[in-house]
Amino acid sequence: QVQLVESGGGLVQPGGSLRLSCAVSGSIFSINAMGWYRQAPGKERELVATITSGGSTNYADSVKGRFTISRDNAKNTVYLQMNSLKPEDTAVYFCNADVMVVPRTRRYWGQGTQVTVSS
Repeated sequence: QVQLVESGGGLVQPGGSLRLSCAVSGSIFSINAMGWYRQAPGKERELVATITSGGSTNYADSVKGRFTISRDNAKNTVYLQMNSLKPEDTAVYFCNADVMVVPRTRRYWGQGTQVTVSS
Protein backbone atom coordinates (compact mmCIF):
# COMPACT_ATOMS: atom_id res chain seq x y z
CA GLN A 1 0.00 0.00 0.00
CA VAL A 2 1.28 3.48 -0.90
CA GLN A 3 0.49 6.70 0.94
CA LEU A 4 1.23 10.33 0.11
CA VAL A 5 1.13 12.73 3.03
CA GLU A 6 1.24 16.48 2.38
CA SER A 7 2.15 19.21 4.81
CA GLY A 8 2.99 22.91 4.86
CA GLY A 9 -0.25 24.57 3.80
CA GLY A 10 -1.81 27.48 5.64
CA LEU A 11 -2.77 31.13 5.57
CA VAL A 12 -0.29 33.66 4.20
CA GLN A 13 -0.44 37.30 3.18
CA PRO A 14 0.00 38.35 -0.46
CA GLY A 15 3.68 38.48 -1.31
CA GLY A 16 4.50 35.84 1.28
CA SER A 17 5.98 32.37 0.95
CA LEU A 18 5.07 28.81 1.84
CA ARG A 19 6.81 25.48 1.36
CA LEU A 20 4.74 22.37 0.75
CA SER A 21 6.08 18.86 1.33
CA CYS A 22 4.75 15.50 0.21
CA ALA A 23 6.24 12.28 1.56
CA VAL A 24 5.61 8.96 -0.16
CA SER A 25 5.63 5.79 1.93
CA GLY A 26 4.75 2.14 1.51
CA SER A 27 5.86 -0.78 -0.63
CA ILE A 28 7.76 1.30 -3.18
CA PHE A 29 10.08 -0.15 -5.78
CA SER A 30 10.74 3.19 -7.47
CA ILE A 31 9.14 6.59 -8.06
CA ASN A 32 9.07 8.16 -11.50
CA ALA A 33 7.50 11.57 -12.03
CA MET A 34 6.10 13.56 -9.11
CA GLY A 35 3.99 16.66 -9.23
CA TRP A 36 1.72 19.23 -7.68
CA TYR A 37 -1.78 20.18 -8.80
CA ARG A 38 -4.26 22.60 -7.30
CA GLN A 39 -8.01 23.10 -7.27
CA ALA A 40 -9.70 26.37 -6.42
CA PRO A 41 -13.39 26.54 -5.43
CA GLY A 42 -15.61 26.10 -8.47
CA LYS A 43 -12.69 25.33 -10.76
CA GLU A 44 -11.14 22.21 -12.20
CA ARG A 45 -7.94 20.73 -10.86
CA GLU A 46 -4.95 22.19 -12.71
CA LEU A 47 -1.29 21.37 -13.08
CA VAL A 48 1.12 23.47 -11.03
CA ALA A 49 4.48 21.75 -11.54
CA THR A 50 6.05 18.37 -12.25
CA ILE A 51 9.50 16.88 -11.79
CA THR A 52 10.94 13.71 -13.30
CA SER A 53 13.13 11.21 -11.48
CA GLY A 54 16.10 12.85 -13.20
CA GLY A 55 15.16 16.32 -12.02
CA SER A 56 13.63 17.83 -15.16
CA THR A 57 10.87 20.27 -14.26
CA ASN A 58 7.78 21.72 -15.87
CA TYR A 59 5.63 24.61 -14.60
CA ALA A 60 2.29 26.18 -15.34
CA ASP A 61 2.74 29.63 -16.88
CA SER A 62 0.90 31.20 -13.94
CA VAL A 63 3.57 30.11 -11.44
CA LYS A 64 6.79 30.32 -13.49
CA GLY A 65 9.40 32.41 -11.72
CA ARG A 66 7.55 32.24 -8.40
CA PHE A 67 7.27 28.51 -7.57
CA THR A 68 10.04 25.91 -7.47
CA ILE A 69 9.49 22.15 -7.41
CA SER A 70 12.22 19.87 -6.07
CA ARG A 71 12.57 16.34 -4.75
CA ASP A 72 14.70 14.33 -2.37
CA ASN A 73 14.86 10.81 -3.81
CA ALA A 74 16.46 9.41 -0.66
CA LYS A 75 13.45 10.58 1.35
CA ASN A 76 10.82 9.86 -1.35
CA THR A 77 9.67 13.44 -0.88
CA VAL A 78 8.66 16.22 -3.27
CA TYR A 79 8.59 19.89 -2.32
CA LEU A 80 6.94 23.02 -3.68
CA GLN A 81 8.52 26.33 -2.67
CA MET A 82 5.99 29.09 -3.31
CA ASN A 83 7.16 32.69 -3.28
CA SER A 84 5.44 35.98 -4.12
CA LEU A 85 2.08 34.39 -3.44
CA LYS A 86 -1.04 36.00 -4.86
CA PRO A 87 -4.70 35.70 -3.83
CA GLU A 88 -5.34 33.73 -7.01
CA ASP A 89 -2.97 31.04 -5.74
CA THR A 90 -5.58 30.17 -3.11
CA ALA A 91 -6.56 26.54 -3.61
CA VAL A 92 -6.27 23.02 -2.26
CA TYR A 93 -2.89 21.70 -3.39
CA PHE A 94 -2.51 17.99 -4.19
CA CYS A 95 0.69 16.08 -4.79
CA ASN A 96 0.97 12.99 -6.94
CA ALA A 97 3.60 10.39 -7.68
CA ASP A 98 3.96 7.68 -10.34
CA VAL A 99 5.01 4.81 -8.12
CA MET A 100 6.23 1.43 -9.25
CA VAL A 101 4.88 -1.27 -6.98
CA VAL A 102 6.00 -4.46 -8.68
CA PRO A 103 4.83 -5.43 -11.22
CA ARG A 104 3.16 -2.17 -12.32
CA THR A 105 3.33 1.62 -12.05
CA ARG A 106 0.37 3.57 -10.77
CA ARG A 107 -0.33 7.23 -10.05
CA TYR A 108 -1.11 7.95 -6.43
CA TRP A 109 -2.51 11.16 -4.94
CA GLY A 110 -2.25 12.89 -1.60
CA GLN A 111 -5.25 14.10 0.36
CA GLY A 112 -4.63 17.78 -0.35
CA THR A 113 -3.52 20.73 1.74
CA GLN A 114 -5.23 24.12 1.83
CA VAL A 115 -3.29 27.23 0.82
CA THR A 116 -5.03 30.56 1.43
CA VAL A 117 -3.48 33.84 0.33
CA SER A 118 -5.27 36.74 1.92
CA SER A 119 -4.61 39.95 3.84
